[in-house]
Amino acid sequence: MASTEIETVSRLSEAELERVESEIAQTSRFVDDVRHAVARRVVGQHKMIDRLLIGLLTGGHVLLEGVPGLAKTLTVRTLADAIHTSFRRIQFTPDLLPADLIGTLVWEERSGEFVPKRGPLFANMVLADEVNRAPAKVQSALLEAMEERQVTIGETSYKLPVPFLVLATQNPIEHEGTYPLPEAQVDRFMLKVRVDYPKRDEERDMLRLMAGDPVLPVEPVAQPEQILEARRLLAHIHLDPRVEEYILDLVLATRDPVSAGMPELQEWLEYGASPRATIYLARTARAAAFLQGRAFVLPEDVQQMAPDVLRHRLILTYQAEAENITPELVLDRLLRTVPVP
Repeated sequence: MASTEIETVSRLSEAELERVESEIAQTSRFVDDVRHAVARRVVGQHKMIDRLLIGLLTGGHVLLEGVPGLAKTLTVRTLADAIHTSFRRIQFTPDLLPADLIGTLVWEERSGEFVPKRGPLFANMVLADEVNRAPAKVQSALLEAMEERQVTIGETSYKLPVPFLVLATQNPIEHEGTYPLPEAQVDRFMLKVRVDYPKRDEERDMLRLMAGDPVLPVEPVAQPEQILEARRLLAHIHLDPRVEEYILDLVLATRDPVSAGMPELQEWLEYGASPRATIYLARTARAAAFLQGRAFVLPEDVQQMAPDVLRHRLILTYQAEAENITPELVLDRLLRTVPVP
């Protein structure tokens, strides 16, 4: 056991630690079932699957970015099939209207009045495919749903189902016919996950799998109540004050890198991460500990989640872009420089 882990455990009573870990062991059984179900269709991509599970556990929306053909849509659809919830896929296009998402008022002759016809956003899991292809008005409608968990049709607001999760995809290499997501909307996504190419062995297994039936059946193995119970349990996972300070140090260093001992970042960062990043980093670190069956958060959990929580919240300067500086380079410098407790 690492020294950091020993010190963390020592601050908890043994009885409390055992109680929470026992609850985690009971509550998290559905996670392995979901992983096995997804593996029937998706080869590899373990990081993407874990990040989707973390979004599900925390109730945070996830943006998946990667070139076409990396199984982003297939993974989200399979995850939805493995959970007994409602699922809708929306293909975003330049001619999409807000009413195509949230719904509209329809005249009903029998009653002689307008009645709401709810759109595809009224589902537990919503796949927003190629979200950056939609115009600003559609993105704004999605923004309200993501932040407020409700939509407005006419003059009436309607609550969205619980749980409600938006999983969006975008293609980073094609810019024609796209509408870049504004910073305010990107910040609503808890995680921005970069999806990479599979390894050679994984791609070989994928080739062999797809030689048969490409759409293997996946039965639901989890219920919404299990997800909500897991969310309740996350709040009981211990977050040591020193780990809290580490989270604060990471986020504040993006706003004032000079004070954090990284003056070179001052010329690269126009704006640092918002307070929402601090909250999300703590939540996702707890979820990462949950997936490991631990009742406490380690600094390694924070380091694991920091890139996906912070990369889309760092606004680079023109100078940084001219020098081909990426958020990943900034985050690498950040994680290597900020002292780990």
